[in-house]
Amino acid sequence: EEKGNAPFEGVYDVRGSLNYIGKGGTASMDGLLKIANAMKSARLLKEYIGKEESIRALKEHTHAISSLRPLENAIYSAIVGENEMADGASDTLLKIRRALREKTNSVKDKIQGLVRENEKYLQDAIYTVRGDRYVIPVKAEHKGQVKGLVHDQSASGATLFIEPMGLVNLNNDIKELMLKERAEIERILMILSGKVATDLSLVQTNATVLYALDVIFAKAKYASETDGTLPEVREDLTFNLRDARHPLIPFKEVVPSTIYMEEGVTSIIITGPNTGGKTVTLKTVGLLHLMAMAGILLPVTQGSSIGLFKDIYADIGDEQSIEQSLSTFSSHMVNIVNIMDAANEKSLVLFDELGAGTDPTEGAALAMAILDTLKERGTRILATTHYSELKAYALKSPKT
Repeated sequence: EEKGNAPFEGVYDVRGSLNYIGKGGTASMDGLLKIANAMKSARLLKEYIGKEESIRALKEHTHAISSLRPLENAIYSAIVGENEMADGASDTLLKIRRALREKTNSVKDKIQGLVRENEKYLQDAIYTVRGDRYVIPVKAEHKGQVKGLVHDQSASGATLFIEPMGLVNLNNDIKELMLKERAEIERILMILSGKVATDLSLVQTNATVLYALDVIFAKAKYASETDGTLPEVREDLTFNLRDARHPLIPFKEVVPSTIYMEEGVTSIIITGPNTGGKTVTLKTVGLLHLMAMAGILLPVTQGSSIGLFKDIYADIGDEQSIEQSLSTFSSHMVNIVNIMDAANEKSLVLFDELGAGTDPTEGAALAMAILDTLKERGTRILATTHYSELKAYALKSPKT
């Protein structure tokens, strides 16, 4: 808010290019340009954060950033675009390109004259390029009238693209210069990659710090846009999410809800009509806990708390698989069995329509058995249901 947006423009993940360079490889123009952008951003970010004592935590990150202006300048002066090397990247490249332009102009002048001379034999009074060779489009029935090398033909076969014999040597000269240009560009890229390799550890450190700060600023920006708040973290695994909003539902559309689990309660059974928000409630609880564990401020009001769960498990949605011969019910059971094997007293488990997909009486009995087993372990549970038997179970059962 005080300094405007942090300088993260043009920052991409360059770790793949750096690893390749570290193994002796030569990076592409695009890869080197992105490395220079990352180094520039890291340098500007250190200046942006500055020396203010109020943001000492951010300063501790930027201490590790090294200014690599010579490396930035070497790359920027040689590469002007993702796939474009500057003429002045080397004296040799400049000479090659100057000669290439002269040869190309000579070919164009000559081929325009040939087009005028042979206009009556051509499909169109133009010239074109096939395989880096300048050619003219000759009607198939007149191919004997224009002496030269056939390089291609149209899809219909009515046109042949012929390189007139008078252009062969000039085209050869152009091709040779293009090969020299390509070789010189590869040599320059190798030199630039070598410069990166010389400072590789510093470049990697700068990139690591840059990405860490990018995450921090992204979290801060999200928190600012959603009026995020810092929850209390409860080791007793109780939680109270006040006016909680699902993070993926647009701010203007989401309906806030207060969801809490008090001390002495390990299970919450949620019921209600279809489209009433039961599943969204489950997802909100799970996502907000995961967000908090990732250090993201939550879209809740002040005074909220989360439980310090070691694991969060969920059985939500339809995992039916024709390929694996799994019905809706059996796919849920496969997932639930895996949860039962792993969940403990430090886990939060979310069940959507527990026991659904089979006979209601049997499904309700199975659901109660699952809940009883997990409750005995002390596992915290949120489950939705339409079964009247589960509603009665919830009302009668302790800790539910």
